[in-house]
Order: sequence, then C-alpha cells, then structure tokens
Amino acid sequence: MTELALQSTNPAAGILAMLRRGVGAPLLLLSMLAMIVLPLPAIALDVLFTFNIALSVLVVLAVMNVSRPLDFAIFPTVLLLSTLLRLALNVASARVVLLHGHEGASSAGHVIQAFGEFVVGGNYAVGIVVFAILTIINFVVVTKGAGRISEVSARFTLDAMPGKQMAIDADLNAGLINQDEARARRAEVRTEADFYGSMDGASKFVRGDATAGILILFINIIGGLAIGTLSHGLPVSEAARLYALLTIGDGLVAQIPALLLSTSVAVIVTRMSRAQDLGGELVGQLFGQPRSLAVAATILAVMGLIPGMPNFVFLLCAAVLGWFARQRARKIAADATRAAAPAPAVVPTGGEPRELSWDDVQPVDEIGVEVGFRLVPLVDRNNGAELLARIRGVRRKLSQDLGFLVQSVHIRDNLELAPNAYRISLGGVAVGDGVVYPERELAINPGRVFGKVPGIETRDPAFGMEAVWIEPAKREQAQTLGYTVVDASTVVATHVSHVVQTHAHELLGYEEAQQLLNGLAKSTPRLVEDLVPKLLPLGTVVRVLQGLLAERVPIRNIRSIVETLAEHAPRTQDPAALQAQVRVALSRQIVQDIAGTAIELPVVTLEPELEALLQNSLGSGQSVSPALEPGLAERLAGRLAESTQRQESIGEPAVLMVAPALRPALARFARAAAPTLNVLAWNEIPDSRRVRLVASVGRS
Repeated sequence: MTELALQSTNPAAGILAMLRRGVGAPLLLLSMLAMIVLPLPAIALDVLFTFNIALSVLVVLAVMNVSRPLDFAIFPTVLLLSTLLRLALNVASARVVLLHGHEGASSAGHVIQAFGEFVVGGNYAVGIVVFAILTIINFVVVTKGAGRISEVSARFTLDAMPGKQMAIDADLNAGLINQDEARARRAEVRTEADFYGSMDGASKFVRGDATAGILILFINIIGGLAIGTLSHGLPVSEAARLYALLTIGDGLVAQIPALLLSTSVAVIVTRMSRAQDLGGELVGQLFGQPRSLAVAATILAVMGLIPGMPNFVFLLCAAVLGWFARQRARKIAADATRAAAPAPAVVPTGGEPRELSWDDVQPVDEIGVEVGFRLVPLVDRNNGAELLARIRGVRRKLSQDLGFLVQSVHIRDNLELAPNAYRISLGGVAVGDGVVYPERELAINPGRVFGKVPGIETRDPAFGMEAVWIEPAKREQAQTLGYTVVDASTVVATHVSHVVQTHAHELLGYEEAQQLLNGLAKSTPRLVEDLVPKLLPLGTVVRVLQGLLAERVPIRNIRSIVETLAEHAPRTQDPAALQAQVRVALSRQIVQDIAGTAIELPVVTLEPELEALLQNSLGSGQSVSPALEPGLAERLAGRLAESTQRQESIGEPAVLMVAPALRPALARFARAAAPTLNVLAWNEIPDSRRVRLVASVGRS
C-alpha cells in the first residue's frame, strides 16, 4: 500500500520502480510495436522525438564520463533499444507525413517542422545537402570505423582470454591475490569478452540504421510526391516542396541522434581501461606536454604574421597556447623540485651527538629485499608502492597456506646493486636475485606459445622459465600468442613467494612455534599443557614442524599435529620418528595437496632389487642418507628427474612411493635431484585413494 501511494504521488519514482522490477524493457518493446502499428498524433511524435534526442545526449555523456568500457557494460543493449526506438519513430512519422503532409508543415508535429524550416532555412535543397552530409559522416566515417574497431577488439579480446586466465592463475598461485579476487578477475575477463562481442554485433545495427535512414528519405519523398499530386491534387512543385521539407525534417530528427549514438560507439570501443574519464585523459595526454604546446603556439604565431592571413585570430590562439605551455612547464618543474627535495635531517636536541647504545645494533632482517635505484619507484608510496602491495598480498597468502605468520619483508634500496637489480635475503644471507625493467612487462612462456614477441630475452627469476621483457603496448599480442604477461612488481613478488616457500622451515623458530601453541591453547588448553613441557620440550616440537615445512607439508592443522605428538611422545623423543607419525596422521591433507580430489593417485616405485640395496645401505634402518656409490647415485638422480618431468608433461603429479624406512632418506636425496618430486611412504596413502603404477625405477 505504501509503495502504491508513493508511486501515485511521485511518477518518476513509480517509473524507476517498474524498471527495477524488470517491467520496463517489455513495456518499451510493446510501445515500439504499437508505434509501428497504430497511428500517433503529432503531439506524441513531438514528445517521442524529444525523448529520443535526450536519450542520445544522455548516452553520449555517460560514455564520456565512464572510467573504462566495462563500467557501461549495458551499452550494447541500450544501443539496440535506442536503434529500434528510432526506427519505430521513423515508421510512425512516415505514416503521419504521408497521411497528413498536405495539411501543412505542422501536420507532423512541431519538432519535424522546426528541423525542416528553421534548421535548414526552409529550403529543401539545402536540407537534402545537409542530410546527405550528415549521412555520409555517420555511414562512411563514424559507423564504418566504429564497426571495424569493434570487430578487431572482439577478436583480440577472445584470443587473449587464455593468456589472461593464465595470468590470473599465476597471481593466485604466487599469493598476490586470494580466491575471491581471482574469481572477480575471471568474471571481469568473461564480461570483457562478452562486452566486445556484443559491441561487434551492436555496431552492425548502427550501420544498418544509417542505411535505413537513406532509404526512408527517398521512399518518403517519392511516396509523398505521388500522394500529394495524385490523391490531394497538389501541384508538383508544391507537393515536392512540402513533402521534401517534412521528409528532410523527419530525417534530420532521426539522423542527429543516430550520429550521436554512432559517436558513442566509436568513443567507447577506442577507450583504454584507465581509472579516469575521457575529459581527464584528454587534458592529461593532449595538453600535458608543454613542448608540444609551445611548438603549436610558435607555428600559429608564424602563420599569424603572414600578410593576408587572419592575423588577430592566429595570434590570439598562439598566445593562449603559449600561456598554457608556460603554466604546464612551471607545474612540472615544481612537482620535480618537490619530489627531489631531501628529507629534513633530524638533529638531536641539545646539539651534542648522543652516545652509542645497544639500540644502535640492529638485528638482521629475517626476510629482506634490496633494490637498485631504478626500482625505487616500485616501493615509493607517492607512486602507489605497487611492490609493497604485492608483497603484502604474498605474505598474507603464504601465512594462510603454510599455517604460521610469515615475518615482515623489509625493503630498502642498495646503491651497490645494478640499477635494475634486486636481491632477496634470509637472515642477512642472499638467497636469490634478479633483474627487472619497471617500464616493461615480462612475457613468460608457460611451455607452449604460438610465436615470438620482440623484446629482451631472459628467464623468469623464480622458476627459470623462458621469458621476454616486452613493451606494454605488446601485452595483448603476447597474450594472444599464449604468453603469461606480468609486470615488474609481480615478478619480484613471485620470486619472494617462491623463496619463502622453499625456505619456510628456516623462518619457523621458537617464537612462531610458541605462538601456534598459544593459539591452540585457547580452544584445547589441556592438550597443550600435557605436551609441552611434560612430554616434549619446545625444541623437539620446533624440529618436527621445521621437518614438515622442509618437505612442503603445511602445518595449518596444528591440532592434529599436537595430538599425534602427544600420542607418540611417551614411546620416542626422536624428531624424525615423530615427524613420520605426524605425516601418517596428515596423510589425507598431504595427498590432497599433491593430487587434489582425484580418487586415483599415479605413483612411481623402485624395483625390488634397488629397494633391497637401499634398505641394506641404511644399516640400522635409521633415517640417515644411504651410502651409495657415486655412479649409482647419479643414475638414480637421473631416473627420478626423468620420471618427474614425464609426469609433469602430461599434467599429473610426480609421486615416488617407497617403504616407510626409506622415505626420509630418499626425500632428502630427491630434494636435490628432482625438487618437485613428492616422496610418500606406503602407510601415507589414505584408504580412500587408489594407487596406479606408472613407472618403476631400477638401478641400471
């Protein structure tokens, strides 16, 4: 009742409410059908033609003010509906012109009369010329160009979809984004493809509308001439003048909104995805270079000094451009001076240097990144600090995946490094480095590309894959060829993520382990009290957790880990034996992290002869490295690396299944021979998984 009362007192609110409920579009289509079938009075034509012009202006303003094309994703549908509305109005106005045109210039409404008499001066010859010029501009220039751009944009957007999806997956795996952000970016990629595909089809409607406008003009003139002379007995000259003016007015009323919408199509398909409206981009890019403004002012001034030229106009424009160039140059110089100003030095109060203390002895950074001076803008907060934001996302993702809070990453500049170089250190020791180009983007070859892209050839610093540093303008081309394209900040952040994952066991210490136990004690205090220090010292717990992380086993399920340690601690205090029991307890998590939710697990095993040899070489069966002759160790490393590469090439995980006594020793051996090989014991395979043998490794 309240809603009905609101609609009755506020018609605009009622119309908006109907549109939100999805009633507006069907009513609009039925109204268009009614305009085609039923005759409309002249006053209705005036209202509808005015609404059509207002709608076209509104669409143009919306296109100019959106930051990127996807912010106006409904534009293809608006374009289709507005085109159908204009064609329906053409049919309705043609009916009125042909039925009542003999009654005078106002018979088809005052809007058509105004465009026929006032706009073209009442001269139908001038009207025909103006209409022809507008049609040529719309049909030959704007519509044809917009249609071509829409077609090319749609094709390249669809071709680039696989590369964009791979880039999203790479950011997700590197921890730069979470699942929700990845889902949103995938939806944006699909929306972008749908948008440009729809624009490709909608541009065909605009082109067809321009063709229909030309045909309707000739049909109305010929039909009006025939009806006026044969049915109403008008002289040929009078019928030609009267019906030509009405037809030209009708054509201009329809052609001007059509030109506005065609321009909107051309503008939106030529826009780039930047967080700025068209006006901001024009001012920033067209009038942002003082040198260009100064050169243009000089050229206009020279032309203004030539005798016979309109000197005043040229010199006035030259003065305006010169003033703009000077103001822009001053602003750029002021910004540069402000950015280069050194920070004020902090002088101790009292004027005397203070004595050294233990506060001056700074501890080493657990995780540190040093950058050359050309990479400083990547960590400058005034420039957006892209690298800081990416590393913050990496740290959050790694903390969630590994199960403990990863320490903060301290970033500082180092003038001893090359300008484009960076270095990653753990505990003050360098563990990785690389070279990036902030002004370029890295196109990584994921294994299969369909061509080459020009640039600086290199290798991905994190995983060693073939890559090329390309210009940003080549991004779409590279993605179309199958490359995964990332910026310089993502390259450094991915390398940091890889280093932290590889050395996660070095980052977990007593403090981190105690924090994990403190968090668990909030929900199960008795469990933690019984384990530490009654059954195990904290140092043993730390060694078990470090051993799990060294073998890429997350410690997220800290409750199961502590329960297993509490169960087996009365029988053994050996960290290696306790770690083996914890792995069995976490078997479902371990296998799921390796193979996902698939029921079948492909595995590689050792031949019985080689397994017996390794068992004998262990001697007492303790988890120490087996004593192998160098030749056998080299052949075994080669076989394991070959099996790992073969499994990964077909998209399956590489898993080596061995006896429980051999697993710790072979896991350490495989860590150097095949880092991505997962070594599992028989008792670490859950009962819910089926094992499929894919290969067997022998001693020869």
